[in-house]
Amino acid sequence: MAASQGTSYPSLFRSEEMSLVQLYIPSEVAHDTIYELAEMGDFQFKDLNPDLSAFQRPFTPRLRRLAEMARRLRLFKSSIASLDPPIGVTPLASIPPFPSVGPRAQSAFDDLDEKLKEHERRLAEMNRSWEELGKRKSELEEKKWVLRETAGFFNEAEHRHTEIRSSFEDAGDGTTPLLEAAAEYGNLPGESLAGFDLEFVAGTIDRTRMPTFERILWRVLRGNLYMNYSEIEEPFVDPVTGDKTFKDVFIIFAHGDELLAKIRKVAESMGGTLYTIDSQPDKRADALRETQTRLEDVDAVLYNVGQTRRVELGKIAESLESWRDAVRKEEEVYKTLNLLSYDQGRKTLVAEGWVPTRDITSIQLGLRRATETAGTSVPPILSELRTHQMPPTFHRTSAFTEGFQSIIDAYGMATYQEVNPGLFTVITFPFLFAVMFGDIGHGFLTLLAGGTMVLFDRKLARAGLGEIFEIFFFGRYIILLMGAFSIFTGFMYNDIFSKSLHIWHSGWEWPAHNTTVALTAESTGHIYPFGLDPNWHGSDNALVFTNSYKMKMSIIIGIVHMTFCLFLQIPNHLHFKKPLNIYAEFIPQLLYLWSIFGYLIPCIVYKWCVDWSTKDFPAPGLLNMLIYMFLKPGTIMEGTRLYSGQAFVQVVLLLIALITVPWMLCLKPYKLWKEHQKITAQGYQGLSANDNGRPSTSTDLEDEEEGVGQAVAVDEDEHPFEMGDIIIHQVIHTIEFCLGGVSNTASYLRLWALSLAHAQLSEVLYDMTISNAFKQPEESGLINGVIWTVLMFAVWFTLTICILCVMEGLSAFLHAMRLHWVEGASKHYMAGGYAFTPLTFAGINEDGEV
Repeated sequence: MAASQGTSYPSLFRSEEMSLVQLYIPSEVAHDTIYELAEMGDFQFKDLNPDLSAFQRPFTPRLRRLAEMARRLRLFKSSIASLDPPIGVTPLASIPPFPSVGPRAQSAFDDLDEKLKEHERRLAEMNRSWEELGKRKSELEEKKWVLRETAGFFNEAEHRHTEIRSSFEDAGDGTTPLLEAAAEYGNLPGESLAGFDLEFVAGTIDRTRMPTFERILWRVLRGNLYMNYSEIEEPFVDPVTGDKTFKDVFIIFAHGDELLAKIRKVAESMGGTLYTIDSQPDKRADALRETQTRLEDVDAVLYNVGQTRRVELGKIAESLESWRDAVRKEEEVYKTLNLLSYDQGRKTLVAEGWVPTRDITSIQLGLRRATETAGTSVPPILSELRTHQMPPTFHRTSAFTEGFQSIIDAYGMATYQEVNPGLFTVITFPFLFAVMFGDIGHGFLTLLAGGTMVLFDRKLARAGLGEIFEIFFFGRYIILLMGAFSIFTGFMYNDIFSKSLHIWHSGWEWPAHNTTVALTAESTGHIYPFGLDPNWHGSDNALVFTNSYKMKMSIIIGIVHMTFCLFLQIPNHLHFKKPLNIYAEFIPQLLYLWSIFGYLIPCIVYKWCVDWSTKDFPAPGLLNMLIYMFLKPGTIMEGTRLYSGQAFVQVVLLLIALITVPWMLCLKPYKLWKEHQKITAQGYQGLSANDNGRPSTSTDLEDEEEGVGQAVAVDEDEHPFEMGDIIIHQVIHTIEFCLGGVSNTASYLRLWALSLAHAQLSEVLYDMTISNAFKQPEESGLINGVIWTVLMFAVWFTLTICILCVMEGLSAFLHAMRLHWVEGASKHYMAGGYAFTPLTFAGINEDGEV
């Protein structure tokens, strides 16, 4: 694909003219040159080392080092975010810029690397101490609760001393194995429980595991135990993860080392923590006091460590954003340097890439600035290349056009220099939306929302909007125009919140009230100047009339829109020098569309203009007329007569439509085959650079001392001529267009359906809320009536915003998008390009991650 021959187009009508350039960059200025080009954001680099893996590229070690720095910065950021109360990070705009370019840039990054390592080392030590102290504190807290709760267990046991002893004496022949063992062995070391010396195991376990723990012990020990437990009210916080855990204190009395060993094994296997508790009350009290003292000491040390850690993170927070910004940019620079090749002869780095042609001069100035910043006298040399490669597509957009262009780019990227439908979408998209969303009131609310976002766009952009609201804010100009066009179509439909406006004198008036017969409006001789006559609102046949009116209007709008999109083929064919496509595709397609579906437009307009009450035959059904035009050519069936000579006109149109099918199918493959035969007979003729290459410019090899030159890039291999492929492609294209003529025309009926649904839903909502409040009986009282009306108004307004504006608006938006993507783009849009993705720091600064 060659670039245009020096023609300058508006940036939205066609994509920017692109040039493939080559840079010879001395090694000492390579970093600063790439940095300067990234600041400009006008250079898309090509990978000149496609055969090298990421590990074989020369700057990979530097990237690994930067990745480690980025990891440390992410660690610092997460640590600062976890502080309570939080520490504010100094904004990037308030920090002196980091020296990323110039002779001292490399040493500055080396110093930064060492500084980050030192900060990480100190933080790691503090975090390790914090975690160890936190674990120690948790252990002491658990031991404190165990000492408290077990003391309560023993006190309770002492109070029940007499009851338990009597229970033992009543056991008789020893039906309880635990008491038998106690009686047999007599006095054993340990705390006395009901007069018998038993040993015990105490500790803590997760509250959720306590029921399972109890059942397992009962089965393993076969009931030879006495167990008690209580819940710890305060949760335990993990010092590492911050997770909260609720635990229970348990104490288990048993007899014998074997049973005690089993209890310990079961408790440890289920994550329990065991503690050694003395059997003497005074020793337990001393242990509790000692534990409390150690807890206070640990809390004091934890506070000091936390304060030291907070001071360290505060110092980091002062320069964190500057460091993150510098590291992000440095990573992008070295990733780009890995795309460059090294010229052994010139001892320079070689870069190739695409740039907008109009920006070449500014790029040259940027190269000079990079040379001056690096402090050298050898500038990079820029050479403009000739190529047959397909350039990337770049549309220079503004805040106003960016949203509309994104709608088209979401369907497919335009082929280089083809007509860009995004330019026309600025008008067609909000208009088609408004046809489905036509209401003065709803349009005003939409206009108000869009206008607010446009007026306060700078404040809202800095506010850090949520993900969902960011989408609406990005399309603020789309919303603004959709609201404005909806107000226009609302005047066309004479619809404001399901009511009509009596702006001018109506063309109809109602006769005096008569309860015995149906009322019929009488003509006043006036014609309502614009929009729907307000007297249609509320009439019995209003829905029938608006249904027919909007359906026919949708057909007219659809055919006009498709015809306009079809005409956009002409500038494409002329620009790409394919006149064959004009008379082999465009002309037959236009004739096919208008001989069948375009024929409906004059029929609809004629039917609207005729007073059928004065005719000898009734108004025809246009749908039946179109059907019988194919089923019975030359015959006018009853109920389809529209004008005299109708049969002859329809036969001629039908013949034209039939002729256009083989015209589209055969002419283009035949002409291409004849051209190929002619070239083959004459022998192969090479293409000159002036025919398909980049055009010559005023800068040539003589300007090399200014850093500009020209060279020739290797051309891509051309595809061989395959007649079979051409025939198959043309057959598919013809069938798609012919069938699409029917389906696409029917698809525009969504304009009618959604407009009708929107109006009916608005009317139903009004009748069920405000209108219902107005119908309240007078006996309800003035105050109750006012309260009920205000309440119903709030319900109506809320549902209007949520349902009619947001939900219905999104539905109409999606349908308008489909009409542009399928019905419109299929008529002319090739969408075979790829996006221009220059190296830029703009998106990096907005990214939240390093």
